[in-house]
Amino acid sequence: MNFNSIEFLIFLPIVVILYFVLPQRWRWIELLAASLYFYMSWSPDLLLLILFTILVSFFASHGIARTESKVKKKLLLTITLVSCLGVLFFFKYFNFLADSVVSVLKLFSLPIEDMTLQLLLPVGISFYTFQTLSYVIDVYRGDIKPERHFGYYALFVVFFPQLVAGPIERPDNLMPQLHERHTPEWSDFSAGFSKMFIGFFKKVVVADGIAVFVNAVYNDPASSTGFGVALASMLFAFQIYCDFAGYTDIAIGAARLLGIRLMQNFNRPYIAQSIKEFWARWHISLSTWFRDYLYIPLGGNRCSRPRHLWNLFFVFLVSGLWHGAAWTFVIWGSLHGIYQVLGILLRKPRAALCRLLHIPADARCLAVVRCLFTYVLVCFSWIFFRANSMQDLGVLLRTLFTDWSLSPSYWIGTLQDMGFTLVTGLITVASLILLQRLDSFGLSDGDDTLCGATPRSAYRVACIVWIIVIAWLAVLAGDGSSAFIYFQF
Repeated sequence: MNFNSIEFLIFLPIVVILYFVLPQRWRWIELLAASLYFYMSWSPDLLLLILFTILVSFFASHGIARTESKVKKKLLLTITLVSCLGVLFFFKYFNFLADSVVSVLKLFSLPIEDMTLQLLLPVGISFYTFQTLSYVIDVYRGDIKPERHFGYYALFVVFFPQLVAGPIERPDNLMPQLHERHTPEWSDFSAGFSKMFIGFFKKVVVADGIAVFVNAVYNDPASSTGFGVALASMLFAFQIYCDFAGYTDIAIGAARLLGIRLMQNFNRPYIAQSIKEFWARWHISLSTWFRDYLYIPLGGNRCSRPRHLWNLFFVFLVSGLWHGAAWTFVIWGSLHGIYQVLGILLRKPRAALCRLLHIPADARCLAVVRCLFTYVLVCFSWIFFRANSMQDLGVLLRTLFTDWSLSPSYWIGTLQDMGFTLVTGLITVASLILLQRLDSFGLSDGDDTLCGATPRSAYRVACIVWIIVIAWLAVLAGDGSSAFIYFQF
């Protein structure tokens, strides 16, 4: 059941109405049943895997809390990590590892048969696995007490708005809210609908509209040009942002209708002035998860410089692998790790250069240059993320750096091959301008309402009118909605 589907638009109001009609003691049952139904709509068989993860983590956390033995605590934590990560590895990475082994052995002309299996990747497995692991690790550290009620814990794991693609919630934020008594509040409804409306705009209008041009290049790289690859990569930066941030906005808005506040997951990432700042603004729930449960336990920056740099690189390497079982994702994550390492190593030389050129550290022109440079670095890395295969990646990079021309027919032909027309071009430009204005005015922070008597409210109404107009044009020119990109992770 996609968020951008008629089924969900029917499902959500029913869930919200029943939630507030039912007595408090029955609400968790209603939400749990709705969440399980939401997940089963993808595939009923996948329910067994998530139930296995819930059972293992629930009983392990209680065992950890009851025992005083550090050895037993570590044993139970290890069992949980091996069990949950083992399921994740088998379904998501087994075929990737098998293909890699077969490819290496074939290089040495060693006889080997295909070892891949016909496995269906469970939807959202990376997200709910990390969410359950954070819960058990927090119990192990003594940061939280284990949830006594199995039903509430199961609801924490399968809560439908954020189940499939996050945000990866922390137990100390979501768990208490599931126990609270929520009453219908206009502020929650207004903020929730605002957030969802912006999310649908990002996904249906911006992301799905841009996808047509991006797919024309990345699904047929041999027929593209250097300008086409560059333009498609810059557009993909906005496609994946609006696709994923759109999902997050809808998730946060849907939860807000129930009176539940999920954590912020994006904060205008493309205004970042460094790769470090970009990751503080992009997929915040995952970035902070890796910081708290991998980077800091490895030693963080409280160690020697070489170890610190290795910790940074390793975390981003793992992040790339988390995103997908392919070498393109591994390289993408490694590239961001290299960006981070170089950012630290070049910090003093950059400062010395600014002093030499008499450029103040807070100069606006310097901020603009940093922002543009960071955007270029991020767009270049998206090529590795979006490429369908290593073979396609090689073609895309070769084309990007070699296939250029000053001929007008070259530029116009590239745009036409990507599917640009006067109408689609205007829709894309208008959508991106509106997106920037919405973000810059903070309309998508989840706390704004649709009503009021302030000038800002008038601007909000104008934005809504623009959204409706552009959405209608997109329906006339587009080819329908699609699944969210991060569902595959």
